Amino acid sequence: MRSIKNVFWNPEEGRLRALWRLIVQLLIFLPLLLILGLGAGAIGIGWLVLVGSISPDQLTDLGQVQRLVVANPVINLLSILSAALAMTLSIWLAGRFIDRRRFSGFGFHLDRNWWLDFSFGLALGAVLMLLTFLIQLAAGWVVVTGTLVVGEPGAGFLPAILVPLAIFLAVGFYEELFSRGYQLQNLAEGLGALGPRGAILVATLLSSAVFGVLHALNPNATLLSTFNLVIAGIFLAVGYLLTGELAIPIGLHITWNFFQGNVFGFPVSGTGFTSATFIAIEQQGPDLWTGGAFGPEGGLLGLFIIALGILLTVLWIRRRRGEARLHLPLAESPVRREEAA
Repeated sequence: MRSIKNVFWNPEEGRLRALWRLIVQLLIFLPLLLILGLGAGAIGIGWLVLVGSISPDQLTDLGQVQRLVVANPVINLLSILSAALAMTLSIWLAGRFIDRRRFSGFGFHLDRNWWLDFSFGLALGAVLMLLTFLIQLAAGWVVVTGTLVVGEPGAGFLPAILVPLAIFLAVGFYEELFSRGYQLQNLAEGLGALGPRGAILVATLLSSAVFGVLHALNPNATLLSTFNLVIAGIFLAVGYLLTGELAIPIGLHITWNFFQGNVFGFPVSGTGFTSATFIAIEQQGPDLWTGGAFGPEGGLLGLFIIALGILLTVLWIRRRRGEARLHLPLAESPVRREEAA
Protein backbone atom coordinates (compact mmCIF):
# COMPACT_ATOMS: atom_id res chain seq x y z
CA MET A 1 0.00 0.00 0.00
CA ARG A 2 2.83 2.38 0.84
CA SER A 3 4.52 1.84 -2.53
CA ILE A 4 1.25 2.55 -4.40
CA LYS A 5 0.76 5.72 -2.40
CA ASN A 6 4.28 6.84 -3.25
CA VAL A 7 3.44 6.73 -6.95
CA PHE A 8 1.26 9.77 -6.30
CA TRP A 9 2.87 11.29 -3.21
CA ASN A 10 6.45 12.36 -2.49
CA PRO A 11 6.83 11.69 1.25
CA GLU A 12 10.16 13.53 1.45
CA GLU A 13 8.60 16.76 0.15
CA GLY A 14 5.10 16.29 1.52
CA ARG A 15 3.37 17.03 -1.79
CA LEU A 16 2.11 15.34 -4.97
CA ARG A 17 4.63 14.21 -7.53
CA ALA A 18 5.14 16.37 -10.62
CA LEU A 19 2.89 14.49 -13.06
CA TRP A 20 -0.04 14.63 -10.66
CA ARG A 21 0.55 18.30 -9.92
CA LEU A 22 0.22 18.99 -13.65
CA ILE A 23 -3.00 16.97 -13.81
CA VAL A 24 -4.50 18.63 -10.74
CA GLN A 25 -3.75 22.10 -12.12
CA LEU A 26 -5.67 21.22 -15.30
CA LEU A 27 -8.53 19.82 -13.24
CA ILE A 28 -8.71 23.15 -11.42
CA PHE A 29 -8.39 25.15 -14.63
CA LEU A 30 -11.10 23.45 -16.72
CA PRO A 31 -14.13 24.13 -14.46
CA LEU A 32 -12.88 27.67 -13.84
CA LEU A 33 -12.63 28.15 -17.60
CA LEU A 34 -16.15 26.82 -18.08
CA ILE A 35 -17.67 29.03 -15.37
CA LEU A 36 -15.82 32.19 -16.37
CA GLY A 37 -16.33 31.48 -20.08
CA LEU A 38 -20.07 31.12 -19.62
CA GLY A 39 -20.08 34.34 -17.64
CA ALA A 40 -18.12 36.14 -20.37
CA GLY A 41 -20.47 34.77 -23.02
CA ALA A 42 -23.53 35.95 -21.11
CA ILE A 43 -22.04 39.41 -20.68
CA GLY A 44 -21.13 39.49 -24.37
CA ILE A 45 -24.60 38.52 -25.53
CA GLY A 46 -26.12 41.07 -23.17
CA TRP A 47 -23.83 43.70 -24.68
CA LEU A 48 -24.91 42.72 -28.22
CA VAL A 49 -28.54 43.17 -27.20
CA LEU A 50 -27.76 46.50 -25.50
CA VAL A 51 -26.04 47.99 -28.58
CA GLY A 52 -28.73 46.63 -30.91
CA SER A 53 -26.59 44.09 -32.77
CA ILE A 54 -29.17 41.44 -31.95
CA SER A 55 -32.75 41.69 -30.72
CA PRO A 56 -34.06 39.68 -27.76
CA ASP A 57 -36.33 37.77 -30.17
CA GLN A 58 -33.29 36.53 -32.11
CA LEU A 59 -31.73 34.88 -29.04
CA THR A 60 -33.72 31.73 -29.85
CA ASP A 61 -31.73 31.35 -33.10
CA LEU A 62 -28.65 29.71 -31.60
CA GLY A 63 -26.83 29.53 -34.93
CA GLN A 64 -27.10 33.27 -35.50
CA VAL A 65 -26.11 34.04 -31.92
CA GLN A 66 -23.04 31.83 -32.28
CA ARG A 67 -22.00 33.54 -35.54
CA LEU A 68 -22.35 36.98 -33.96
CA VAL A 69 -20.40 35.94 -30.88
CA VAL A 70 -17.53 34.42 -32.85
CA ALA A 71 -17.27 37.44 -35.17
CA ASN A 72 -17.44 40.12 -32.46
CA PRO A 73 -13.99 41.36 -31.31
CA VAL A 74 -15.23 42.57 -27.91
CA ILE A 75 -16.67 39.15 -27.12
CA ASN A 76 -13.44 37.55 -28.30
CA LEU A 77 -11.64 39.81 -25.85
CA LEU A 78 -13.96 38.79 -23.01
CA SER A 79 -13.35 35.13 -23.89
CA ILE A 80 -9.58 35.54 -23.83
CA LEU A 81 -9.70 37.50 -20.56
CA SER A 82 -11.81 34.76 -18.96
CA ALA A 83 -9.26 32.14 -20.09
CA ALA A 84 -6.41 34.27 -18.73
CA LEU A 85 -8.18 34.71 -15.39
CA ALA A 86 -9.00 30.99 -15.17
CA MET A 87 -5.39 30.03 -15.90
CA THR A 88 -3.98 32.55 -13.42
CA LEU A 89 -6.35 31.47 -10.64
CA SER A 90 -5.73 27.77 -11.29
CA ILE A 91 -1.96 28.19 -11.16
CA TRP A 92 -2.13 30.39 -8.07
CA LEU A 93 -4.31 27.80 -6.33
CA ALA A 94 -2.12 24.91 -7.49
CA GLY A 95 1.00 26.78 -6.41
CA ARG A 96 -0.44 27.64 -3.01
CA PHE A 97 -1.95 24.28 -2.10
CA ILE A 98 -0.33 21.67 -4.39
CA ASP A 99 3.12 22.89 -5.43
CA ARG A 100 3.84 24.76 -2.20
CA ARG A 101 5.30 27.57 -4.29
CA ARG A 102 4.70 31.31 -4.15
CA PHE A 103 3.31 32.89 -7.32
CA SER A 104 6.55 34.85 -7.75
CA GLY A 105 8.30 31.48 -8.03
CA PHE A 106 6.69 30.95 -11.43
CA GLY A 107 8.91 33.69 -12.88
CA PHE A 108 7.65 36.97 -11.41
CA HIS A 109 10.37 38.49 -9.23
CA LEU A 110 9.42 41.98 -10.38
CA ASP A 111 12.61 43.92 -9.79
CA ARG A 112 14.41 46.35 -12.11
CA ASN A 113 16.12 43.52 -14.02
CA TRP A 114 12.75 41.86 -14.64
CA TRP A 115 11.32 44.97 -16.27
CA LEU A 116 14.47 45.54 -18.35
CA ASP A 117 14.25 42.00 -19.65
CA PHE A 118 10.53 42.46 -20.30
CA SER A 119 11.31 45.58 -22.35
CA PHE A 120 13.91 43.63 -24.32
CA GLY A 121 11.34 40.92 -25.03
CA LEU A 122 8.86 43.52 -26.28
CA ALA A 123 11.50 45.08 -28.54
CA LEU A 124 12.71 41.71 -29.81
CA GLY A 125 9.26 40.54 -30.91
CA ALA A 126 8.66 43.84 -32.74
CA VAL A 127 12.06 43.84 -34.48
CA LEU A 128 11.78 40.21 -35.60
CA MET A 129 8.35 40.83 -37.13
CA LEU A 130 9.62 44.01 -38.80
CA LEU A 131 12.46 41.99 -40.32
CA THR A 132 10.00 39.32 -41.48
CA PHE A 133 7.86 41.97 -43.17
CA LEU A 134 10.82 43.71 -44.84
CA ILE A 135 12.25 40.45 -46.21
CA GLN A 136 8.90 39.43 -47.67
CA LEU A 137 8.34 42.93 -49.08
CA ALA A 138 11.80 42.96 -50.70
CA ALA A 139 11.20 39.50 -52.16
CA GLY A 140 7.86 40.59 -53.63
CA TRP A 141 5.98 38.10 -51.46
CA VAL A 142 3.68 40.74 -49.95
CA VAL A 143 1.95 43.78 -51.40
CA VAL A 144 0.71 46.59 -49.16
CA THR A 145 -2.97 47.20 -49.88
CA GLY A 146 -3.81 49.79 -47.22
CA THR A 147 -2.93 51.42 -43.93
CA LEU A 148 -4.87 52.01 -40.72
CA VAL A 149 -7.51 49.55 -41.85
CA VAL A 150 -10.45 48.53 -39.66
CA GLY A 151 -12.55 45.42 -40.21
CA GLU A 152 -15.88 46.98 -39.29
CA PRO A 153 -16.98 49.90 -41.52
CA GLY A 154 -17.38 53.13 -39.61
CA ALA A 155 -15.39 51.94 -36.58
CA GLY A 156 -12.65 54.18 -35.24
CA PHE A 157 -9.11 52.85 -35.67
CA LEU A 158 -7.93 53.55 -32.10
CA PRO A 159 -10.68 51.65 -30.25
CA ALA A 160 -10.50 48.89 -32.87
CA ILE A 161 -6.74 48.38 -32.43
CA LEU A 162 -6.98 48.37 -28.62
CA VAL A 163 -9.02 45.14 -28.66
CA PRO A 164 -6.35 42.92 -30.29
CA LEU A 165 -3.67 44.64 -28.22
CA ALA A 166 -5.52 43.68 -25.04
CA ILE A 167 -6.05 40.15 -26.40
CA PHE A 168 -2.35 39.64 -27.10
CA LEU A 169 -1.35 41.11 -23.74
CA ALA A 170 -3.54 38.48 -22.07
CA VAL A 171 -2.42 35.64 -24.36
CA GLY A 172 1.27 36.44 -23.90
CA PHE A 173 0.83 36.43 -20.14
CA TYR A 174 -1.26 33.32 -19.56
CA GLU A 175 0.32 31.08 -22.24
CA GLU A 176 3.79 31.75 -20.86
CA LEU A 177 2.59 31.34 -17.28
CA PHE A 178 1.22 27.90 -18.18
CA SER A 179 3.69 26.54 -20.75
CA ARG A 180 6.90 27.81 -19.23
CA GLY A 181 6.22 28.99 -15.68
CA TYR A 182 4.10 26.04 -14.56
CA GLN A 183 4.43 23.18 -17.01
CA LEU A 184 8.15 23.36 -17.84
CA GLN A 185 9.16 23.94 -14.22
CA ASN A 186 7.12 21.05 -12.86
CA LEU A 187 8.36 18.74 -15.61
CA ALA A 188 11.95 19.70 -14.79
CA GLU A 189 11.38 18.93 -11.10
CA GLY A 190 9.77 15.60 -11.96
CA LEU A 191 12.67 14.56 -14.20
CA GLY A 192 15.23 15.14 -11.48
CA ALA A 193 16.76 11.68 -12.01
CA LEU A 194 18.29 13.03 -15.23
CA GLY A 195 20.28 15.62 -13.30
CA PRO A 196 19.41 19.35 -13.29
CA ARG A 197 20.66 20.09 -16.82
CA GLY A 198 19.17 16.98 -18.38
CA ALA A 199 15.87 17.50 -16.56
CA ILE A 200 15.57 21.11 -17.75
CA LEU A 201 16.45 20.26 -21.36
CA VAL A 202 14.03 17.33 -21.58
CA ALA A 203 11.31 19.37 -19.84
CA THR A 204 11.84 22.13 -22.41
CA LEU A 205 11.43 19.68 -25.29
CA LEU A 206 8.30 18.13 -23.76
CA SER A 207 6.60 21.43 -22.91
CA SER A 208 7.50 22.86 -26.34
CA ALA A 209 6.07 19.76 -28.01
CA VAL A 210 2.80 20.28 -26.11
CA PHE A 211 2.87 23.96 -27.17
CA GLY A 212 3.26 22.93 -30.82
CA VAL A 213 0.59 20.23 -30.69
CA LEU A 214 -1.94 22.63 -29.13
CA HIS A 215 -1.40 25.00 -32.07
CA ALA A 216 -1.78 22.09 -34.50
CA LEU A 217 -5.51 22.39 -33.87
CA ASN A 218 -5.52 25.95 -35.28
CA PRO A 219 -7.00 26.67 -38.72
CA ASN A 220 -4.62 26.22 -41.69
CA ALA A 221 -2.06 24.27 -39.63
CA THR A 222 0.44 22.03 -41.45
CA LEU A 223 3.17 19.62 -40.41
CA LEU A 224 5.74 22.37 -40.98
CA SER A 225 3.78 24.91 -38.93
CA THR A 226 3.48 22.42 -36.06
CA PHE A 227 7.22 21.70 -36.17
CA ASN A 228 7.96 25.42 -36.27
CA LEU A 229 5.69 26.02 -33.27
CA VAL A 230 7.62 23.38 -31.30
CA ILE A 231 10.82 25.31 -32.14
CA ALA A 232 9.01 28.55 -31.28
CA GLY A 233 8.21 27.03 -27.89
CA ILE A 234 11.92 26.44 -27.37
CA PHE A 235 12.61 30.02 -28.50
CA LEU A 236 10.09 31.41 -26.03
CA ALA A 237 11.61 29.25 -23.29
CA VAL A 238 15.21 30.43 -23.80
CA GLY A 239 14.83 33.62 -21.77
CA TYR A 240 13.18 31.63 -18.98
CA LEU A 241 15.80 28.88 -19.04
CA LEU A 242 18.67 31.36 -18.69
CA THR A 243 17.13 33.74 -16.14
CA GLY A 244 14.43 31.79 -14.29
CA GLU A 245 12.02 34.66 -15.03
CA LEU A 246 9.14 35.01 -17.49
CA ALA A 247 9.99 38.61 -18.38
CA ILE A 248 11.55 37.97 -21.80
CA PRO A 249 9.08 35.24 -22.87
CA ILE A 250 6.00 37.32 -21.98
CA GLY A 251 7.28 40.49 -23.66
CA LEU A 252 8.37 38.56 -26.76
CA HIS A 253 5.09 36.65 -27.01
CA ILE A 254 3.01 39.86 -26.81
CA THR A 255 4.75 41.84 -29.54
CA TRP A 256 5.45 38.82 -31.77
CA ASN A 257 1.69 38.24 -32.04
CA PHE A 258 0.58 41.88 -32.10
CA PHE A 259 3.10 43.06 -34.69
CA GLN A 260 2.52 39.95 -36.76
CA GLY A 261 -1.24 40.35 -36.94
CA ASN A 262 -2.14 43.97 -36.25
CA VAL A 263 0.88 45.93 -37.37
CA PHE A 264 1.95 44.04 -40.50
CA GLY A 265 -1.28 42.21 -41.32
CA PHE A 266 -0.04 38.61 -41.32
CA PRO A 267 -2.20 35.73 -40.08
CA VAL A 268 -1.37 34.78 -36.48
CA SER A 269 -0.94 31.02 -36.09
CA GLY A 270 -3.66 30.35 -38.63
CA THR A 271 -6.12 32.96 -37.37
CA GLY A 272 -6.81 36.48 -38.52
CA PHE A 273 -7.39 39.32 -36.05
CA THR A 274 -9.02 41.65 -38.54
CA SER A 275 -10.60 44.21 -36.23
CA ALA A 276 -7.78 46.60 -37.15
CA THR A 277 -4.30 46.60 -38.64
CA PHE A 278 -1.75 49.35 -39.23
CA ILE A 279 -0.73 47.78 -42.56
CA ALA A 280 -2.98 45.59 -44.70
CA ILE A 281 -1.21 43.19 -47.06
CA GLU A 282 -1.85 40.64 -49.76
CA GLN A 283 0.51 37.65 -49.74
CA GLN A 284 1.80 36.31 -53.04
CA GLY A 285 4.91 34.34 -52.15
CA PRO A 286 5.46 30.58 -51.84
CA ASP A 287 3.65 29.09 -48.84
CA LEU A 288 6.70 26.97 -48.02
CA TRP A 289 8.62 30.16 -47.20
CA THR A 290 5.89 32.56 -46.07
CA GLY A 291 3.68 30.12 -44.16
CA GLY A 292 0.70 31.06 -46.30
CA ALA A 293 -2.62 31.20 -44.48
CA PHE A 294 -1.02 30.08 -41.21
CA GLY A 295 1.30 33.08 -41.07
CA PRO A 296 5.09 33.48 -40.84
CA GLU A 297 5.37 30.84 -38.09
CA GLY A 298 4.34 28.23 -40.67
CA GLY A 299 7.14 28.83 -43.19
CA LEU A 300 10.89 28.37 -43.58
CA LEU A 301 11.48 32.11 -43.25
CA GLY A 302 9.79 31.97 -39.86
CA LEU A 303 12.19 29.22 -38.82
CA PHE A 304 15.16 31.44 -39.74
CA ILE A 305 13.66 34.36 -37.79
CA ILE A 306 13.18 32.11 -34.74
CA ALA A 307 16.81 30.99 -34.91
CA LEU A 308 17.93 34.62 -35.08
CA GLY A 309 15.71 35.43 -32.09
CA ILE A 310 17.31 32.66 -30.03
CA LEU A 311 20.77 34.04 -30.81
CA LEU A 312 19.77 37.61 -29.90
CA THR A 313 18.21 36.45 -26.63
CA VAL A 314 21.37 34.61 -25.60
CA LEU A 315 23.53 37.62 -26.52
CA TRP A 316 21.30 39.96 -24.49
CA ILE A 317 21.44 37.79 -21.39
CA ARG A 318 25.20 37.30 -21.70
CA ARG A 319 25.73 41.04 -21.97
CA ARG A 320 23.38 41.86 -19.09
CA ARG A 321 24.52 39.11 -16.71
CA GLY A 322 28.04 38.36 -17.88
CA GLU A 323 27.11 34.77 -18.75
CA ALA A 324 24.35 32.71 -20.35
CA ARG A 325 23.85 29.40 -18.61
CA LEU A 326 20.90 27.29 -17.54
CA HIS A 327 19.12 28.48 -14.41
CA LEU A 328 19.48 25.19 -12.54
CA PRO A 329 17.05 26.06 -9.69
CA LEU A 330 14.25 25.45 -12.23
CA ALA A 331 14.78 21.74 -11.55
CA GLU A 332 14.90 22.13 -7.77
CA SER A 333 11.95 21.55 -5.45
CA PRO A 334 10.84 24.76 -3.69
CA VAL A 335 10.29 22.68 -0.57
CA ARG A 336 13.91 21.45 -0.53
CA ARG A 337 15.12 24.97 -1.35
CA GLU A 338 13.28 26.39 1.66
CA GLU A 339 14.64 23.64 3.89
CA ALA A 340 18.19 24.31 2.69
CA ALA A 341 17.77 28.03 3.34
